[in-house]
Amino acid sequence: MTELKRTLGVSDAVVVGLGAMVGAGIFAALAPAARAAGGGLLAALALAGLVAYCNARSSARLAARYPSSGGTYVYGRERLGPFWGYIAGWGFVVGKTASCAAMALTVGAYAWPGREHVVAVAAVVALTAASYGGVRKSARIARLIVAVVLAVLAAVVVACLTSGAARAGRLGGPDLGAAVLLQGAGLLFFAFAGYARITTLGEEVRDPERTIPRAVPLALGIAWCVYAAVGVAALSVLGAEGLAGSAAPLADAVRAAGWPGLGPVVRVGAGLAALGSLLALVLGVSRTVLAMARDGHLPRALARVHPRRGGPHRAELAVGAVVAVLAATTDLRGAIAFSSFGVLAYYAIANVSAWTLGSAVKDRAVAALGLSGCVLLACALPLAPALTGAAVLALGALFYGVRGRFTARR
Repeated sequence: MTELKRTLGVSDAVVVGLGAMVGAGIFAALAPAARAAGGGLLAALALAGLVAYCNARSSARLAARYPSSGGTYVYGRERLGPFWGYIAGWGFVVGKTASCAAMALTVGAYAWPGREHVVAVAAVVALTAASYGGVRKSARIARLIVAVVLAVLAAVVVACLTSGAARAGRLGGPDLGAAVLLQGAGLLFFAFAGYARITTLGEEVRDPERTIPRAVPLALGIAWCVYAAVGVAALSVLGAEGLAGSAAPLADAVRAAGWPGLGPVVRVGAGLAALGSLLALVLGVSRTVLAMARDGHLPRALARVHPRRGGPHRAELAVGAVVAVLAATTDLRGAIAFSSFGVLAYYAIANVSAWTLGSAVKDRAVAALGLSGCVLLACALPLAPALTGAAVLALGALFYGVRGRFTARR
């Protein structure tokens, strides 16, 4: 059995997308982006949100046309050809596997500082077991996590903005130039890419032509509003420099605001948020692995769907094993930058695919803006992880060519 069951409605899809985005953005990417963009953090957030919106529009249109698991792997294959679909799927699997490791390390950083890697591996094992139980069970877990995390973030915003330590003058900063603004936006883009979980679950969504175009912009809009509110609150009490130097920025923000008792609550919320994001990531990556395995680009054994639970159980176990290894060996900032590069390449192909749909001028303009934004943000990322990401994409292309030649000879 290799077909998935359609069980998710609009609210389920929105919750899955929010679970992926909120955990990644607020608790993992805020401090690295502040180090890159300085006082331009809010401008970088706006730019990352604009690029994400363009990508979301393109992805939603494509998902409504091709409602099957795999996301841009499927869109690139159908609109541009097998090679570009493969490169999109390769970039997504590699980039999002790094994202899984980043989320697991975020759990460790907040839950047990100094033992991040141990906690990260344990979190990966636990969440892989949860996703193995089926997508409906995963969606229920994500709903609970999102509710708790949004309540914690609301408490952070109120505590910071109503304190005597808040200063409007800390929201801005010196103009550091376009390059650092783009780098900050590239790191923050990591925070928005979670809506892709909705499109990669297209084969498990009821009435996908209607559900996906509604769920994607709704999840993205809610996430952007949450990011903006929390970013303003944290900057108002810590400033860009304090935010950049913090290992746990929101916990430090409530402490600076005069609410030290909220610190442990924020740490629990951060751990839950990262767990929710990790759960959604495992779901998305395993579905792309399933789609690529169906086409023979990955071992066909990974294309099996559990006859009772209805999920790609072998793909989920394989993804969990790889993420556990990465969580034990990598660091957080490098994982974020590497992930952003792979995912930006993925969305660049999504925008080119959307361009070929031949629709209205407005839709083509959105696709062109999304493509331009992806290229600019990818080029502005820190050099070492960007070069590593480019090398991994090139390795994937080489593997595709060798495999094709070997298959032709057989």
